[in-house]
Amino acid sequence: MKLTKIAIFASGRGSNFQAVQAEIESGSIPGRISVLIVDKETAGAIEFAGLKDIPFQVVVPKLFPSSEAFGDCLLQILADYGIDLIVLAGYLKKVPDNVVRLYTNRIVNIHPSLLPAFGGKGMYGMRVHRAAFERGVRVAGVTIHLVNSEYDEGPILMQEAVDISDCRSPEDIAGKVLAREHQLLPRAVKMMCEKNIRVVNNRVIIEDFE
Repeated sequence: MKLTKIAIFASGRGSNFQAVQAEIESGSIPGRISVLIVDKETAGAIEFAGLKDIPFQVVVPKLFPSSEAFGDCLLQILADYGIDLIVLAGYLKKVPDNVVRLYTNRIVNIHPSLLPAFGGKGMYGMRVHRAAFERGVRVAGVTIHLVNSEYDEGPILMQEAVDISDCRSPEDIAGKVLAREHQLLPRAVKMMCEKNIRVVNNRVIIEDFE
């Protein structure tokens, strides 16, 4: 099977990036991470990329005159590395529409809730967990979805619930949910590499390649 060339987009320390790389190294995922793209030079994911000899590119959205220009820069990098699949692993910037169009159904994002709950613009990381804690929900979760032009509204690829009834703080919720993220995202990446993914009426159809 041909190895899928993957681009990881990250904004933080990259723990989900590390989880995916571990499964690639184990032979579970038939792909390789060809490039890491971050939106700031202080992203901790850069250090891990260096340890694994994975090239990285820092692309700062605010330095571009428009979202389209930002997207053009990303598309050039993706083309240079021959990227087949984009994985948003804690990436906090909106992916430009021109990138979404070219990579339709080939961009996956991880979100720390059971979408559509606690999703949308500005809802990420601890903001999600604080909202869940303040609302008093008993079940949180993880959603892996395909990316479209709207925040957290793309077709859902995978979801798993996480019991948070024993959590006493947003930080407790974050820890439990992150542990499940590290399990679910590599499974989703493996699926994207091995299966034919189609979307019909906003529902993901997963098929074997013919």
